[in-house]
Amino acid sequence: MEALRILGDEHQSLAAILHAVRFMLKEVVAGRLQPDLKLFEAMIHYLDAYPEKRHHPKEDVLFARIKARSSEGAAALAALDAQHQAAGERIGRLEAALAAYVADPSRLADFAAAFDAYAEFYRTHMMLEEREAIPLALRVLTPEDWAEVNRVFTGERDPMSGTRGKPEDFADVFSKLVAAAPTPIGLGAGPYRG
Repeated sequence: MEALRILGDEHQSLAAILHAVRFMLKEVVAGRLQPDLKLFEAMIHYLDAYPEKRHHPKEDVLFARIKARSSEGAAALAALDAQHQAAGERIGRLEAALAAYVADPSRLADFAAAFDAYAEFYRTHMMLEEREAIPLALRVLTPEDWAEVNRVFTGERDPMSGTRGKPEDFADVFSKLVAAAPTPIGLGAGPYRG
């Protein structure tokens, strides 16, 4: 099923960005890396613009199809729905922590803690989707359901395969993030140039 392949690819892309930011923040806190504020801003923009605003709505279609077919997994699906609904609040806290750090470099630890909380949330969120929602979808969805879910998922490509012709090219953004991120997580090509 194409939708599940895309969902898995998008989860891997998100996990890579989360890992990259966590790694960089640990290195900055330890004094081994100079902060690249534009790179941090670009990464947080990516997290807001892609996973929060484009990835979750596709998952919502999958979850709605599951709920239409079965009451099984209702608690997990309700938790996932609530987590999706809280996206603006979640990204707002992260943006506020970054803005406070940009305004006052002594707030680095606060930004690092806010990002750790965000990354940990996403780790458990994706695990819940992969452990509960996906197996349930495989059990209860019909071929017609999968046709609709696949149509929705293939309509907006994941950041690794590109979104040419869309308002924002996430493949380009992702490539720039990887190029600017320091080794061993990126290419270390220098400061982020958006």
